[in-house]
Amino acid sequence: MSLEFNRNFDPCHGRVVEVAPGIRRLTARNAGPYTFKGTNSWIIGTSELIVVDPGPEDSQHVAELLQAAGKAPIRTILITHTHRDHSPAAALLKSATGAEIVGAGPHVFSRPLHEGEVTGLDASADKSYRPDRVLADGETFTTAGTTLRTIATPGHTQNHLCFAIEDSDWLISGDHVMGWSTSIVAPPDGSMGDYMASLDRLLRDKCVTYLPGHGDIIANAQSHVEGLRDHRYGREAAIRGALGNGPRSIAAMVREVYADTDPKLHAAAGLSMFAQLEWMVSRGSVLTEGAPRLDSLYRLA
Repeated sequence: MSLEFNRNFDPCHGRVVEVAPGIRRLTARNAGPYTFKGTNSWIIGTSELIVVDPGPEDSQHVAELLQAAGKAPIRTILITHTHRDHSPAAALLKSATGAEIVGAGPHVFSRPLHEGEVTGLDASADKSYRPDRVLADGETFTTAGTTLRTIATPGHTQNHLCFAIEDSDWLISGDHVMGWSTSIVAPPDGSMGDYMASLDRLLRDKCVTYLPGHGDIIANAQSHVEGLRDHRYGREAAIRGALGNGPRSIAAMVREVYADTDPKLHAAAGLSMFAQLEWMVSRGSVLTEGAPRLDSLYRLA
């Protein structure tokens, strides 16, 4: 399945965009190499509201969310995961509205740290996040006149959740599935094995239109998810090819496998390759001495 990314996206900063009746988008002004044009906050409901992922600790964005709400009370602040571009504004918005913070649990690693291991994305974790209620996988809940079903999708982060909007074909996909790029998967923050299993989970769920954390809505989402899955298996094949001439480091392979990627993103690509290799080692197709690490040498089994 071919994979196409949509980077033709106008964030309309400072303006609320209605994408469907009762579903609006307000994009934060935190554009960057990992956030694209900014973090999407989704406003769901009419007479009462849910705000999904209120974004970074940005008082201007919070003020714009409040302005967008108007006289409709914000009842719930729903969090997909605890990266610093998604959840820190929850505390500010709760202070202004009294809304309950629900969704993802506190930030956790996907596995224990190896001795001496430095976490590549540690600075991106929102460790101050305090939910009022953590939602369990499969839990269905109704708030602000909308019923949502929780789908645990670990991979990008261990605590990542997606939310299906019941009686519709819409899914809030957070950073697990985006239309502008693949998601960063970087151990120990995330896990490639978990990420791939979560893609398969979404394929079984059958929602067809996704509201992502960054970029435009994703129509025909099932084929896009299939493309993301095939893309990762293609990267795995490329890694096997790069290891065909003997043991190599991640840094050496990134220059070859990610030759079509902006060099500014090679550090992130290295973390993604590390995740891929960790998964391959767990399945026995690649070998290394001791636990897989960023600076390990890898070889084919």
